[in-house]
Amino acid sequence: MAESDCRIPCGLPRLENFIFTEKLGEGTYASVYKAYRRGDRREVVAIKCIKRTSLNKRSTEFLMTEIELLKQLKHQHIVELYDFEWNLEAIYLIMEYCSGGDLSQFIRSRKALPEKVARKFLRQLAMALKFLRERNISHMDLKPQNLLLSSLHDPVLKVGDFGFAQCLQAAKDSTDLRGSPLYMAPEMFVSDQYTCLVDLWSVGVILYEALYGQAPFASSSWAELQEKITDEKPIELPDMPLVSTKCRELLIGLLKRDPNERMTFTAFFDHPFIDLEHIPSPDSLSKACALVTKAVQKDSEGDLPYAAQLYCAALDYFLPAVHYESDEKRKVALREKVKQYIDRAEQLKNVMKKATRDPNTRVAPLESAIQKHERLRTSVNKIRDAERADDREEFELSLQLYEEGLEGAIAALSSLRNEEQEALRAEVEQWLKRAEEIKLYLEIKSSKQEADFETDKSSVKAKECVIQ
Repeated sequence: MAESDCRIPCGLPRLENFIFTEKLGEGTYASVYKAYRRGDRREVVAIKCIKRTSLNKRSTEFLMTEIELLKQLKHQHIVELYDFEWNLEAIYLIMEYCSGGDLSQFIRSRKALPEKVARKFLRQLAMALKFLRERNISHMDLKPQNLLLSSLHDPVLKVGDFGFAQCLQAAKDSTDLRGSPLYMAPEMFVSDQYTCLVDLWSVGVILYEALYGQAPFASSSWAELQEKITDEKPIELPDMPLVSTKCRELLIGLLKRDPNERMTFTAFFDHPFIDLEHIPSPDSLSKACALVTKAVQKDSEGDLPYAAQLYCAALDYFLPAVHYESDEKRKVALREKVKQYIDRAEQLKNVMKKATRDPNTRVAPLESAIQKHERLRTSVNKIRDAERADDREEFELSLQLYEEGLEGAIAALSSLRNEEQEALRAEVEQWLKRAEEIKLYLEIKSSKQEADFETDKSSVKAKECVIQ
């Protein structure tokens, strides 16, 4: 921290030890510039310049909060504050430079993001939020413009702009209206009290925008926006593009207007769509090796279904381990190992051979119950549709239908007579078994596709190096 004697001219600012090159963005009371640090390294930085004439007492408090917070926050998914300087006319925050722009620009350039890409960014945002929650910090202004990308090639998301952040205890309420209206939680409009859960609403809006190309409450006026956000009707998700069940479930949980019904941070971090357990980390490889050792053992003992499950579980750690490995030679060797285990898992697909089914015979004892219970009849029809999709090898559709049919069938159990319950339980066991087999097959298929993608990406990178 140092005081500078520089002044801001009409053009680019001047600051000792830095060369300003271009303006990156401009906000209410600050402008951000790209700059180089003078010296041999020519380190690129972003410098946030705040003219003191634009600061009132309230905005000064926000700025001091930002500086104090950023000085403490060192995390791979949070923009780092290196230093700050000031003079009579301005305050300068010298920060990590993110050459990929922000998530808003990234989404607009592609109109919408594939679920896989949106999930990657969401997991990185979740890691940053977990770090913040452990320190009782809420951001209070989460939006795509404040989520910066390290680069355009294999970008890493970093949370920035903590000017509106504040420390909140879990049970402590805030009474200040702050944030960006399009991403603000309903309780910030209708109540003088709200908690850190407003950040999770913002996360839901961001994920919605990433998947569908626009925020759910895009409006032409403040009044229209406020009316849409505070509407009591549940949020309806578009039918297209298609997203996974886990993704839809997460979105609906985040976009609950009543904060008491909204997903908690614990549930968010534990959600299977986020899956923080399988984020690339130093432990990924050791966990993968432990599981694959057990898989090989079960394989040699002839327990093929269990071996296949263990191979899939190991791959869930091997693929993050490939991502985490920085040494290119070790990465290539590890990728070859992964392909070997995927090949072996594919060889075990005989565990997923379809059992002989005769629906007319197996469901016959339930026919009277099916005729009497509309929900059970609907569920059994879904199961039969699932079996037909299974026969056509439309496995994603089949699994979805199995899950929908099973949900209704299990719910109907309590309303049946004893002998009907016994017959339905036997059917449910068979349907569950087949659904699990299809799920396992899809996991193997997904692992293979991801491994092939990583190999293709590596080949492209190698060719680029040769061309250069």
